[in-house]
Amino acid sequence: MAKDFLVELGTEELPPVALKKLMLAFSQGIEQGLKQQNVNFAAIEPYAAPRRLSVVVRELEEQTPVKDVVVWGPPAKIAFDGDGKPTKAAEAFAGKNGTTVDQLATENDGKADKLVFRSQAGGELTTGLLPEIVEQSLNALPIPKRMRWGASRTEFVRPVHWLVMLLGDEIVDAEILGLHASRETRGHRFHYNQPLLVENAADYLDKLPNTAYVMVDFQQRQETIRQQVEAEAERIGGVAVIDQDLLDEVTALVEWPVALTGRFEERFLEVPAEALIYSMKEHQKYFPVVDKQGELMPNFITVSNIESRDPAQVIDGNERVIRPRLSDAAFFFETDKKTSLCEFRERLKPIVFQAQLGSIFDKTERVASLASEIATQMGADADKARQAAQLCKSDLVSDMVGEFDKMQGTAGYYYAVNEDLDSEVALALKEHYQPKFAGDSLPSTDTGTIIALADRIDTLSGIFGIGQKPTGSKDPFGLRRSSLGALRLLVEKNLTLDLKALLNSAIQLHGKNIAKPEETLETAFAYMVERFRAWYEEDNIAVEVFLAVHAKQLTQPLDIDRRVKAVNAFNQLPQAQALAAANKRVSNILAKVEGEIPTELNTELLQEDAEKALAEALDAKSAAVEPLFAAANYEQALATLADLREPVDAFFDNVMVMADDLALRNNRIALLSRLRNLFLQVADISLLVPSK
Repeated sequence: MAKDFLVELGTEELPPVALKKLMLAFSQGIEQGLKQQNVNFAAIEPYAAPRRLSVVVRELEEQTPVKDVVVWGPPAKIAFDGDGKPTKAAEAFAGKNGTTVDQLATENDGKADKLVFRSQAGGELTTGLLPEIVEQSLNALPIPKRMRWGASRTEFVRPVHWLVMLLGDEIVDAEILGLHASRETRGHRFHYNQPLLVENAADYLDKLPNTAYVMVDFQQRQETIRQQVEAEAERIGGVAVIDQDLLDEVTALVEWPVALTGRFEERFLEVPAEALIYSMKEHQKYFPVVDKQGELMPNFITVSNIESRDPAQVIDGNERVIRPRLSDAAFFFETDKKTSLCEFRERLKPIVFQAQLGSIFDKTERVASLASEIATQMGADADKARQAAQLCKSDLVSDMVGEFDKMQGTAGYYYAVNEDLDSEVALALKEHYQPKFAGDSLPSTDTGTIIALADRIDTLSGIFGIGQKPTGSKDPFGLRRSSLGALRLLVEKNLTLDLKALLNSAIQLHGKNIAKPEETLETAFAYMVERFRAWYEEDNIAVEVFLAVHAKQLTQPLDIDRRVKAVNAFNQLPQAQALAAANKRVSNILAKVEGEIPTELNTELLQEDAEKALAEALDAKSAAVEPLFAAANYEQALATLADLREPVDAFFDNVMVMADDLALRNNRIALLSRLRNLFLQVADISLLVPSK
């Protein structure tokens, strides 16, 4: 028989940023525990609110399945001696299975008569397994630092107060974290601050929201908040800016959400909108509101945890709280505008970027030189690139960034606009931090792209140069993110730049700070190219495709990307595996050739029809793909070469390559070498054959 199981752990308010993760981990831990014990169930549902973590398991079987267990032992002729008495082998087998020899049977397993032990396993009552499953799940929660309270030695992320464990209508006998399981939960801290008895899981999910003012379903509560916030914004003719992380956090802060709209003075709109939004979201957990044109409105939406009889007072309290925050932002902005970005830059001199690599000022000098070089190669404005690079870190010492750290770059942009600097230079100060994360947008301008690339290349070359490359768990300078960012810039911005050359230029700019420049170059370049492997794996491109291109030891990421995509498209063709196998066969043949591989093809030595046909096909295809290779149209080139499958198959079916006649053999090897070199102009497709 199956019943619903409910477990709820009641606590002090849980960390809002972690609540969703804790909820899912608790549910997953219970699910894993049930599966390990072979307990069947229909579904598992996670729930959470600020003061509780709970899980409902639907249709949980009351006992584990009963299974017949058959254990075969030694053959009968070994288990018994000539007099029919059990040997030590029989006794050992019986002892191992917790029985005696006379309780064992002798049966034929299809090969011989053997001792056999038959028993049944399973049938344990689920109610006896649940306490340990729940406790193990709680112990495994991702809690960086646990706390103790009072005189108790119990540890958890927050003090615990009650524990509900019900299988159907029955209480599960358990003591976890010093609490005895019961059917007593508690309601909202203000609206229903008293115990509440629940009969079962269905009763729990009904009474908490309908009686106790606790919307325990995280997803439902989140959707309610979203709808309320959107409705509040629409009521004042605006659109709410709903960030998912903020929505998750606010959902974790309230049990009974009530959205309310507040207002602040319009004079604050003279401050950069990003600073106001940052203050509202990070400090107060408010949702900003923009008008139909996307401009910030002098309003905010807060989500209260109570249904107040006088909401105007709640709104007034929130308006009083936000005013000094916005006043600070306005003060910092006005103060910072009195100092030029060049003056700010001078203040970077004593600020260390990295002890062995100098100050942040030194970094801007290196980035400026590298950016100028990149701009020249791209045909962009080198002067703009140099100026933007020199100023790109200036706002780090501004009051605005000191208070709102996420304003770095953005603050610099506004201060550059205030100084009437070139618009592209100003935008580059903000955009050079892009992409900040996977999927983030790239800089919109050439100058922004150049500074973004130069900044990352400088960091990568420097940190590798002092021997601090990332480990499996440590990457303090974010080199993985910087590598992927640099590769995205080179590929998605269609920059035909040589990555190895850029790294080498950056290494030279570090001067004596890098003791082993050659080793640094090879290590840093190999690390960055290896990031491509993860990139393509995420795009579901087989690793063999990347390795086929990687074998070419290319140094231009845009070219590498074009080849990988071309080989991936080729790999989907029906002819691909046969041609890859043929190339592997050719590669093996050429590897066995002693001395120099013959390359001159003598058409007069072509005897067999199949080798003549292959030679003609190679002539035709070489002429067809030459302009495609010149235009880097690798995909079309490989698609054209795919037609070689038939003449290649016919050649290997009908021609003996290693002929006794040396001239004939060398001529056929030259023909195969020509075939392989044709494909090698794109990649080593022999690597597309899976290794055995």
